[in-house]
Amino acid sequence: MRVISGKKIKEAVSDLCAQANFILRKDVLARLESAKVKETNKRAKKILEAIIKNAAIAKKEKLAICQDTGMPIVFLEVGQEVKVAGDLKAAVIEGVKSGYKKANLRESIVMHPLLRGKSGYKHPVIHTDIVKGNKLKITVMPKGFGCENKSVLKMFKPTAPLGEIKKFIVETVRSAGPDACPPYIVGVGIGGTADYACLLAKKALLHKVKSQKSKVKGSSQSSKVYKLEEDLLTEINKLNIGPMGLGGKTTALTVNIETYPTHIAGLPVAVNISCHALRSAAKIL
Repeated sequence: MRVISGKKIKEAVSDLCAQANFILRKDVLARLESAKVKETNKRAKKILEAIIKNAAIAKKEKLAICQDTGMPIVFLEVGQEVKVAGDLKAAVIEGVKSGYKKANLRESIVMHPLLRGKSGYKHPVIHTDIVKGNKLKITVMPKGFGCENKSVLKMFKPTAPLGEIKKFIVETVRSAGPDACPPYIVGVGIGGTADYACLLAKKALLHKVKSQKSKVKGSSQSSKVYKLEEDLLTEINKLNIGPMGLGGKTTALTVNIETYPTHIAGLPVAVNISCHALRSAAKIL
């Protein structure tokens, strides 16, 4: 049994909050660079250049990539041979509070969804998975609400044709239009229950942002998902929403899908869109 102190967890979470907000993920930056090269619309190309420059300045000056420093979402993968010395949840909450304060990040979380009140740093959303091993992986994803507000869940009949599901996903992006700061990374969750499909869609945003051609095909099931991702990206980029909604062929950088077994009587599908500033940082203790 390996013991990890609450203090160590707090410090790791604190550092990750700053890292995620200051440094754009390498895979996202690479896809933006690639999109800039391929973009033929001059205005869209200039916007992509500005987005890339903004990321470079944020990293150099240790400034937030976006003024919306998001709702901190913390994913914990806890090895079953790990023992936490102290209160794990409290350590994470204190880590977020400390990290956001030290990095001078915006206070964006209200204490009550209906009463609202003064905003602060506390109360991140925490998702915990128990995995094999003796390590603890912490991932912090600050999710801005310009794009989070465009999340959609639909409960399809189990007999729904694939074309109907594709149409729903594409129309969700069309409906988001320019409001969620494209180019987008589109996360899709299919299966499980209503709540779990939404979690799958968000987890899909943690996948590497790759071109569809660079994704590895595997079993017949994964190949079908790969083909669906490929078809969706093609259709979404035909919408001509473009970078920041001003036209162009780069409406989305990629589409990532996560699936899970579901009930015979249902077919939940959730879409979680991320803006171009898809931010996350991870550390293994």
